[in-house]
Amino acid sequence: MNDFPFHNGLPPEHRAPIPLACDVVVIGGGIAGISTAWELAGKGLQVVLCEKGLVGAEQSGRNWGWIRVQGRDPAEIPLVIEAKRLWSRWAERLGPDLGHRIVGVTYLAENDRDLAEHEAFMTHARAHDLDTRRLSAAETQALIPGATEGRWLGALHTPSDARAEPWVAVPMMARALAQAGVAIREHCAVRALDIEGGQLRGVITEEGRIRADSVVLAGGAWSSLLLRLHGLSIPQLSVLASVGATEPLPLIHDGNASDNEVGFRRRADGGYSLAAPNSHVMPVGPDAFRHFGAYLSILKKEWRTTRLRPGAPRGWPDAWTTPRRWTAEDRSPFEVTRILDPGPDAKALASAASAFSAAFPQLGPIRYRATWGGLIDTMPDVVPILDQVPGLPGLVLGTGLSGHGFGIGPAVGRVLAELATGGDPGHDLSAFRYGRF
Repeated sequence: MNDFPFHNGLPPEHRAPIPLACDVVVIGGGIAGISTAWELAGKGLQVVLCEKGLVGAEQSGRNWGWIRVQGRDPAEIPLVIEAKRLWSRWAERLGPDLGHRIVGVTYLAENDRDLAEHEAFMTHARAHDLDTRRLSAAETQALIPGATEGRWLGALHTPSDARAEPWVAVPMMARALAQAGVAIREHCAVRALDIEGGQLRGVITEEGRIRADSVVLAGGAWSSLLLRLHGLSIPQLSVLASVGATEPLPLIHDGNASDNEVGFRRRADGGYSLAAPNSHVMPVGPDAFRHFGAYLSILKKEWRTTRLRPGAPRGWPDAWTTPRRWTAEDRSPFEVTRILDPGPDAKALASAASAFSAAFPQLGPIRYRATWGGLIDTMPDVVPILDQVPGLPGLVLGTGLSGHGFGIGPAVGRVLAELATGGDPGHDLSAFRYGRF
């Protein structure tokens, strides 16, 4: 049932010639990498973006499509506020096909614990003057009138939050980037950083060296593997998330909404994307063992909703068989697995469909036209690293976006571009520093 674009084995669209040298190399063609390259090009710099597979084909194209400030970690709120403005600019630039619409995000309360968590977030909402507000049960029913009456005790609602179509938006942004003169090269893995005498000189790709003063690593689930090759360690792991796309259905709610059983959003084609928000699968490999202590607190907190899979599948970043050492002349793990295309968690998606049907029985049995999985790069505190890498001047890291990357990506890109050029990131980045672990 996997008939969405990132499953089709499409050939590379971007085959720009890569120069022997440039100002900045960006590693990774997801939302963070594309946004970083855009901001750098706007500074008049020569930029090369290397993507081992296809632009937006991993988690940046497989997520829920939400663009939200609601429910964010307090440290991320200023970044998301900026990102929402940048998303609106992208919509003005690229038009309605981007799928960007300001439709709101609603967290639906099923119990007193949910209501308490909603009230706790209101402290941060008030501090940042957000338009977030709590809804009563009656107000929630009025917002989503087709729902089973009495299903929810109330809700947390942010009208200014938005959505876009992930598998459409990121490739559209890349095309605009290419038209602006940025060299994008798909199927061009960076095998290693080019380091001479302890100094970063650029990168070594499968097609040769690129000299550069700065390198931005925005490789998602693959970032830690490249860093480890050079003796750099971060406690990044990957979590499997799954999404299902229904056939077109009658309109029951045009915004993004979620309770504990199902998250849903209206898509541009008239169907809904569904997911089980409290179901996570964490494959256990060498890095999971290595960083077990760092994740112990979050596993204790979320043990009911996190399932450990004994062994990551072959070719995944943390698989037991994935090499941790190779030379720049060797075929790297990034070439072995061009695109991470994990099978979805069928049990979680069946549960989400059942919950959606129970909430809206008038829709009848819910059938998926497509299902897919994606690997979310996560950190123990569920916020990213956005920092220059200590001890290796010129290397900037943006990774561990922890499932928030699509919405926050444009602001992350601007911050990474400033870090790569010695500019002012415009935000307090202490919560995102490399060495906090």
